[in-house]
Amino acid sequence: MAVVPALSTQCVIWFGKPKRHERAALGAAGWQVRAARSDDGIGLRAGDTVVGLLDLRDGSHGCLDRLERLAREHDYLSLLAVVPAATGPSPTRHPILDHCAAILTAPLDVPRLIQALGRLVREPRPDPAHALGSLIGASPPMRDIHATIRKFAPVDLPVLITGDTGTGKDVAARVLHELSARRRARFAAVNCGALAPNLVQSELFGHERGAFTGANARRAGLFETADGGTVFLDEIGDLPLEAQTNLLRVLQDHSVQRVGSHESIPVDVRVLAATNRDLEAAVAAGKFRDDLFYRLNVLRLHMPPLRERGADILLLASHFLNAYRDKNPTRARAFSSSAQQAMLGFAWPGHVRELINRVQRAAVIAEGELITPEELGLCGHPPGPAGDGALDTARESAERETILNCLRESGFNISETARRLKVSRVTIYRLCRKHELDLARLR
Repeated sequence: MAVVPALSTQCVIWFGKPKRHERAALGAAGWQVRAARSDDGIGLRAGDTVVGLLDLRDGSHGCLDRLERLAREHDYLSLLAVVPAATGPSPTRHPILDHCAAILTAPLDVPRLIQALGRLVREPRPDPAHALGSLIGASPPMRDIHATIRKFAPVDLPVLITGDTGTGKDVAARVLHELSARRRARFAAVNCGALAPNLVQSELFGHERGAFTGANARRAGLFETADGGTVFLDEIGDLPLEAQTNLLRVLQDHSVQRVGSHESIPVDVRVLAATNRDLEAAVAAGKFRDDLFYRLNVLRLHMPPLRERGADILLLASHFLNAYRDKNPTRARAFSSSAQQAMLGFAWPGHVRELINRVQRAAVIAEGELITPEELGLCGHPPGPAGDGALDTARESAERETILNCLRESGFNISETARRLKVSRVTIYRLCRKHELDLARLR
């Protein structure tokens, strides 16, 4: 069983026997031709920039016998067929139309072939445009966030993440860590507002035995245990002034002192901090050290409120519903059109956290496959105007979810999916490519 070598940028997998002048002309146009006599070992990978050419010019239907298998197992491969000049009705015409995105007739005109290949070629798939790690969103504000995080992640400087509660500041911090050179070390997160005032110093910087009542043994603090990694200080605005002084020492001297000790312990950590407060106002009011603020505010990332993210709301809602379905029984599979409009028009005061809450509750109480505005608790909220492009994005999202759900229900049977949606099989393949649904992986 022959295995095709690693593919180049533009490659034609030729199922049949290309003529010498055809191979040469394609090579001159920048295409690499690889003959494949077995579809079992052609060595394709999802995302490769390739076109499959099914050569039926000799009148043999041997290649046609494996057309169904090719389309099923290599769904990311655009197929082009070269057929004999039609002299009458052909029983092979229907499956070719179903599976092939383009058809050329013999004698083969090479310039036309090159032109057809140019229309079918697809660049290697980039990372999904709507996700950077766990950060999901395709709206302009989130594209800006993704671009900013990619710039900030490799730079070993503090980052101050601002935004309302529930906008995903903790998720952004974790993505910053995962994209940094420290990703193999610990990511240590603490909510400064949840620490008992008398234990803040001990939790962050550690303590010696006997330093205070109940300190029965020496204990390393958060910064020591995260040495080499990242420390995320959530709700930094709630940190007491005394602890702010010690945190400043960490940032300036890269060392900590345990409570009850005068010994400086070197630590190598990157500090990420988040707040939903106006720290500039807190500095002006004397509630936050100005020197610490300037140390933390070297790089700044502001998480936008959910209501400003347009159709990201639908992307997130579908993501949270699917995550719930993976672990829990529910009849719900998607959102009705009215539910989508209600979500797009709602103000979302609790932001992403509120969206998760409403989607999970709706999944529990759903009576049918489509979640309604009533089940989301949004029936009393009239839809507001969607942002620019939000309706188009919403339609795209709904189309993708409909196709994906129908594929799952049919056991990823393309014929059954096409029958249910009342479209052709080639349309299903085209839509899967459009929405980056990798059938080989989904199965």
